[in-house]
This record gives sequence, C-alpha cells and structure tokens, in this order.
Amino acid sequence: MKIINYSRNPEQLNKILARGEKIDPAISEKVKTIINDVRKDKDKALFAYTQQFDNFTHTAETVFAGKDYFEKCVQRTDPEFLTIIREAKENIENYHSFQKQSSWLKESADGVKLGQRVVPLEKVGVYVPGGEAFYPSTVLMNIIPAKIAGVKEIIVVTPPVHFLDKPELGATLALLGIEKVYLVGGAQAIAALAFGTQSIPRVDKIVGPGNIYVSLAKREVFGFVDIDMIAGPSEVVILAQEGVSPEWVALDLLSQAEHRTGFESAILITDSQELALKIQTAIDNYLKSSEHRGIIEQILDNYGAIIIVDNIMQGAELVNRIAPEHLELLVHDADSVLAEIKHAGAIFIGKYSSEPVGDYWAGPNHVLPTGGSARFFSPLGVYDFVKRNSLIYYTKQALFKNAEKINKLAQYENLYFHGRAVMKRYEDIKDNK
Repeated sequence: MKIINYSRNPEQLNKILARGEKIDPAISEKVKTIINDVRKDKDKALFAYTQQFDNFTHTAETVFAGKDYFEKCVQRTDPEFLTIIREAKENIENYHSFQKQSSWLKESADGVKLGQRVVPLEKVGVYVPGGEAFYPSTVLMNIIPAKIAGVKEIIVVTPPVHFLDKPELGATLALLGIEKVYLVGGAQAIAALAFGTQSIPRVDKIVGPGNIYVSLAKREVFGFVDIDMIAGPSEVVILAQEGVSPEWVALDLLSQAEHRTGFESAILITDSQELALKIQTAIDNYLKSSEHRGIIEQILDNYGAIIIVDNIMQGAELVNRIAPEHLELLVHDADSVLAEIKHAGAIFIGKYSSEPVGDYWAGPNHVLPTGGSARFFSPLGVYDFVKRNSLIYYTKQALFKNAEKINKLAQYENLYFHGRAVMKRYEDIKDNK
C-alpha cells in the first residue's frame, strides 16, 4: 500500500477522487436493451434473460417463491444465526424508529393554514444481489426502514439459484414478514419492478445494491420510479493519529478491500509518518496469510493509499474532498475534527467503533452513498420511503389581500390565466362586499 505525502504530491490523489466516474458504454447499451425488451415483452423477455444469465427456466408459476418455501428455510437455518439476526433486527428497528416524520399544519393570524402531510409509499421493490454476495444484513437495512415508514407492499427480487441455495436468506425474509419474493435478478429484474410484467407488479421505488448491470439499470429507470442511490464499490477513509493500534487500523482497511470487486477504496490519512509505516507493515503481514492476497493487493494499489498530511485538520479538509462512504475518526480530539467534517456517509468515532460494527450491529443504516456522492446523498432511512404533500388552506381575506401581487407575478411570467384564476376571485369578492 503506497504512502503519499499530500502537501508534496496532491495530484497523486486524482485517481481516488475520480473513482466511480468510468462506465463501460458497451455495458450501458446492453442494460438499455434489456430494459426495453422487458418493458415491451414483459414476462417473455424476463424469463428469456433469466435463462440466458442464470441458466434457470421460469414460468409464471415458478417465478414466485411461496410461503411453504420460507417455512422450510427457517427450519433449515442454524438457530444461532436466527438469534443473531433477530437481535440485529431489533437494533436496526430501534435506531430507525427515531427517523419517523410527522405531518404538520400551522395557522396564521389571518386564518391561512399551511402544512405538510407525510404519507408512506405504497409499493417498494427491494433488490437482493446474488453471485458471491450474500448479505442478510443488507436485507435488514433495506426492508426495516420501509416497514417502519408504513410501506404497504414490499416486493423482493433476487436471482433464483442464489435464493434457493441460501436458506438463511429465506429465513431472514421470513423474520421480516416478507411474503412476496420473485426469483429473478440482474437488469431484467429492475426493469420488471419499474414497468411491471404479467407476474411482477410495478413498484414506486427500487432499493438495494447489485452489480454494475443492476446499478446502471436503476439509473436508467429513475424517473419512471424512484431509486435509493447508485451504489458503488465499498470504501473507507480512516483519519488516525499516534496512539491507535496499527493492527486495528490495518484490519479496518482490509475489511473494505475484501469485498473484492476490484474497485474498493481503502485510505488512511495520518499526520504521523511513524504510524503510517507501522500500519503499512501490519497490512503486509495480514495479507501474507490471506487466500485473497492477490486481488486485495491489486485493490489497494489501485484505489488505496496511506496519505501523510501536515496536521489533522488538513486531513479533515481532505476527507471532505474525498466524501467517503465510511469514515473512521481515530484522533485525539474527535469532537473538534468532527465539527470540520461535512461530507461522509457514516462516521465512526473512537477506536472501538470499527466500521463492521455499523455494517452489522449498531443500528444506523449501512446503505450509504459511495463514489463521492456523500456530498449530496444521505444514508438510506425511513424518510426514503415516504413522500410529502404540501397543504394549503387559503382564506377569502388572505386571497383578497394578496391577489394583485400574485397576478403581477403571473404577468411577469406571461401566464395570463394564472393571474386571472386569482383575480376573478378577487373581483367577485370585491363586488360582493
């Protein structure tokens, strides 16, 4: 893992800062074709792509996983796993319960009432990835906020072989009370959720991570449905000072690289050359016994770095430039540094707050903005599964008072009937005085 002196060589960070910007146009075109085919031919195209990509033959009867299968999954799953999942579920529910939003209505002195009504989305689709990825924790993180928000119908899609080979996934969904699971994956599943097919209902929003095909498909259907965010490879920045265990830091960095998609980012920022060298050595020592040494070393070479800064506040400025998905603050005065941090998905404060604590157990959502999008995106939460209506109760007196000003604004915008809609009321009120 290379060591960079930030003040001397700031340009060496350009590759890290530009992470996630490159998209293969060939893949993008493939995704568009899949989406158009499913939108047009519905189940026929959906099942054909499932055969092509997953080597699985579907009919309208087999695409749906029934209640009996869920019950079998619970019976086949290790009881210890179920106990752990129940406790993690409780932690996540407790945290997200504080995110519930309330409707409000305020009345002014002239009787005008203005407010906001918060209502849950009706149908949400949750994508659960297949392949090597098996993350029941992510299932919890996507579904629990939706349930707390009051979403009436939650529909899960997941690749068939993945689901049928993993009873723990079915058991996790059963513990969450999910009954609608469709065994399709990839861009074709996203298209089915966005536009509906004979078998799969159309939803209002799609959440959940996936591979590049899934991510591009979500981007493509945005506007027809809402999406959570475009999830990219996992990333962590650790801002550390002397006094922290080099081995602890090394393991936290390696825990991100071991996702092994090839594009993960693991960055240490420190004001101590000595600490940097110790952590570099610890990483090398851990990798010697890793069965994934080759790919992890490649990831750390591409999007990893140990960055030496002049002082820790310069490090905080750099964090804001990177806007990481995960940030660990292992510094002497965490409160002062935290006050300077503006852009990060989740912030882990103190040496005992290892990033995996948040991934699995603490309660805050681990579906987080990646690729620098923490500059404008937030973690997934209950607020992502509601919409807000504006409420306007205007009185006769208020209309009479403000009509001419409203009309003037309408005339400036050359929208005649906007103005007349208000002025006609004003004139009728005036005549009836």
